[in-house]
Amino acid sequence: MKNIICKSCGYENQEGTVLCQHCGNPIEKNQHIDGNQNSQLLNMRYEGSARRSKTYNKSIVDKLWNFFSSVRVGVWLIAITLIASAAGTIFPQEMYIPPNVIAAEHYRDQYGIIGQIYYQLGFHNLYSSWWYMILIALIGISIIIASIDRVVPLYKALKMQKPKKSESFLKRQRLFGSTEQLSDEGKQNMISNLKKNRYKVTEDNGHVLAEKGRFSRWGPYVNHIGLIVFLLGCLLRFVPFMYIDDFVWVREGETVVIPSTDSLYYVENKDFILETYGDTEEDERFKEALDKQSGMVAKNFQTNAVIYENTAKSVVGEEPNLEMIKEDSIKVNHPIKFDGYALYQSSYQQDEFKSMSFKLHKTDDEQEESLGSFTIDLANPKDEYNLENGSRVVIDQYFPDYYLDEGEPRSETKYPRNPAFVFLVYPPGQEEPEISFAAIGRNVDASGENQFKLGLQGFDVRDVTGLSLRRDYTLPIISLGGIIFMIGVIQGMYWQHRRIWIHPKDQGIWISAHTNKNWFGIKKDIEKIIIDTNVNVVDQEEQQQKEQKEQKEQKEK
Repeated sequence: MKNIICKSCGYENQEGTVLCQHCGNPIEKNQHIDGNQNSQLLNMRYEGSARRSKTYNKSIVDKLWNFFSSVRVGVWLIAITLIASAAGTIFPQEMYIPPNVIAAEHYRDQYGIIGQIYYQLGFHNLYSSWWYMILIALIGISIIIASIDRVVPLYKALKMQKPKKSESFLKRQRLFGSTEQLSDEGKQNMISNLKKNRYKVTEDNGHVLAEKGRFSRWGPYVNHIGLIVFLLGCLLRFVPFMYIDDFVWVREGETVVIPSTDSLYYVENKDFILETYGDTEEDERFKEALDKQSGMVAKNFQTNAVIYENTAKSVVGEEPNLEMIKEDSIKVNHPIKFDGYALYQSSYQQDEFKSMSFKLHKTDDEQEESLGSFTIDLANPKDEYNLENGSRVVIDQYFPDYYLDEGEPRSETKYPRNPAFVFLVYPPGQEEPEISFAAIGRNVDASGENQFKLGLQGFDVRDVTGLSLRRDYTLPIISLGGIIFMIGVIQGMYWQHRRIWIHPKDQGIWISAHTNKNWFGIKKDIEKIIIDTNVNVVDQEEQQQKEQKEQKEQKEK
């Protein structure tokens, strides 16, 4: 690209420059790039420096750069991501539906055709879907390219700040003033007042540049860095090593492997404790509130747990060698932590069936004299049980959480909350079995001609605790991004980049000023600087607006 020679000072500027980077002289043919060519005042955006996205547009790299550097494109990407994120909350994500159901059938049965469309479009696993990750990545790319496109030329322009500026540059600033006569003492007083107001003063042959708050110009780009770090932390949540969010049910007295730890850690539920309001005399003060509740209100539920580490080598079929590493109580908001993991008390299930005992007796026996009994471990039932009188009982079907689906027995979950069985009873010496269906409060003779009957003799229950497993190495990264973002917000919000130029003119001076925001503040600074002088500073923008208003009123008359 051809460079542009400034007519005022001869400095060679890059193609696309709006203001000469040495003297500030407007390059008129490029005013339309960032400003209004017909405006009397200069557009000081990015200090009039050349931006790549406004200069190059030939190769495919240029077009991609220009596309992603557009603020409009960035806003659209953020808007699309927000809409998609909102759509992901219409129905529960797949991680929150029952674990033993087929996702496609669940969304179709629970939510109808809308749920089926929701599933087909992939919204059931929205936040880990490939296209959602691409949206997040595109936002990050847009932020990076837009920042580089603006921050590099801005940095170069601010680095080249000179006290001596062209007269055209000074006259076309928003705040401009002059005086035909000012003594050296008056000028020195102005410079002294600038320093008192914490301005950094640079002089060059009588030309003065007073500046403060330049660091505030980097506030938006610090924001961008914070956003990029934040988005990086969000993306890392989909790396298994960096972020784990899992769940496990553990029954009292049971030791199970902790999910997502590659069978390295196990947890034992030694005891589950549930305390409710009303259990002690101290809870009498809550009696009035509790009377309004339809059920019991939990005051505390906790799991007395032991964490084990499997020190055996990971070989299929090999029994784990468990070594205790920690024992503690897990309460709500008080997890047990180990090796970067944390187990939180999340849920519980009271009185889940542990085992059920059945007895066999003759159908016509009114006294129901037992011919034999057996006990089923509901977590690990056997296929066949042999009784004392020579009978055999075979479990043909087992429904841990029994319910009827249009007359057909099915299991809603894999947990023994309402167990039911289809038994095949083989009496002594018989090869043909009798079929019986047994559940809590139900005992059905399938043929109506059975000579033997199975009856429920008793059952044992136990509590089950639900523990959430978390490991989050991304939280420090996300927190760092948030802190950086807030630093940028404060940096750009509470400080302003203010500049005042003093230009010697014959026996007097010209004075111009610019700020990226808070014009009221810089006007107050100038009032303090020019006190006891005959310098008069005018807000040219307000003057233009006033003149335009007067012209409009005259035309209406």
